Amino acid sequence: MFTGRCLCGAARYHSTGPAMFSVVCHCRDCQRASGSGGVPVLGVPKASFTSSGPIRQARTTGGSGQPAVRNFCVECGSLLFGTPESAPDLVTIYAGSLEDCRDFQPTEALFVGQRPPWARLAAALVEHP
Repeated sequence: MFTGRCLCGAARYHSTGPAMFSVVCHCRDCQRASGSGGVPVLGVPKASFTSSGPIRQARTTGGSGQPAVRNFCVECGSLLFGTPESAPDLVTIYAGSLEDCRDFQPTEALFVGQRPPWARLAAALVEHP
């Protein structure tokens, strides 16, 4: 089970899981959306996911070239989860919004060819260009 919330606590989510994947994405789109070197995300089935509170969506073209939909709290702006149009049965949870960040155990890093040199992780992950 995964639960999470935004910084101010106005928006929340819950998923019974299971985690389908746990990755760190280093595409330029994720870098710009997060203001960091990459976004740690885990994927869960959309059927297992519910959210509440003041949530708004922002649509952009993701690093894959497909539409990316990011969901964030209207009150504080915290990124919470993604609902990619290219995978309508999937929700990607931003690991930093999890109530217990230990629930995130990444196994792979994506778009490492776009990763800034300062964003290299100490964890041994399978890397994909």
